[in-house]
Amino acid sequence: MADTPLIQLLEVSQRYGSGAAELLALKGISLEIAAGEFVAIMGPSGSGKSTAMNILGCLDTPSSGQYLFKGAHVEALSRDQRARLRRRYLGFVFQGFNLLARTSAQENVELPLLYRGDDAKARRAAAHQALQDVGLAGWEQHTPAELSGGQQQRVAIARAIVTQPAVVLADEPTGNLDTQRSHEIMGLMMALNRDHGITVLMVTHEPDMAAYARRMVHFVDGRIAKDLPNPNPTLTAPPTSVAETV
Repeated sequence: MADTPLIQLLEVSQRYGSGAAELLALKGISLEIAAGEFVAIMGPSGSGKSTAMNILGCLDTPSSGQYLFKGAHVEALSRDQRARLRRRYLGFVFQGFNLLARTSAQENVELPLLYRGDDAKARRAAAHQALQDVGLAGWEQHTPAELSGGQQQRVAIARAIVTQPAVVLADEPTGNLDTQRSHEIMGLMMALNRDHGITVLMVTHEPDMAAYARRMVHFVDGRIAKDLPNPNPTLTAPPTSVAETV
């Protein structure tokens, strides 16, 4: 159905350990996310937000409850099926960039396509376009050591979107950046959501970064404490300077 949410978590719980050592990281959470949303996921350390993101990213399976993606029951998929879902529909952005140090920006961005089995010509064209989309046209042959932190995160975002995913999951994407670069990256994330229709799910502990999202979900003690629209999302970011000082 057209109105089926892109993502649904239904009474999802996650347990680690057993007996006296058991940790209940998620306590029966339910969450719906529509295609095209920009959602900030917030909460203190140990609140369950990272556990929820691991489940949403098909990196972990819940102990109980259901996870539906495009109506399919993800919790019932095999490890290989979840891997295929990740490759086809999901892109990931991490706080630490996770770029290969001795590899050019172009080659870093091509990696997901290499794993997917795309041919060299298609990989090059898609990576070039993704780098252009994040404002790094002309920087394809630079290695991470030749790029600033903000530029490295742009490469990481290009790598996340090169497969044209339905969802980008971003884990503290501005955590290693200064204030100016953080706002530039958030402006880019906002533009990808607005102009490309990519659903963005972002974990952050910074209220000024969460302010770019149109919805805020707050986790506390393994439960969703608040799930509210952002009435006044930040709509503009400081002007982007791609040619940053390296």
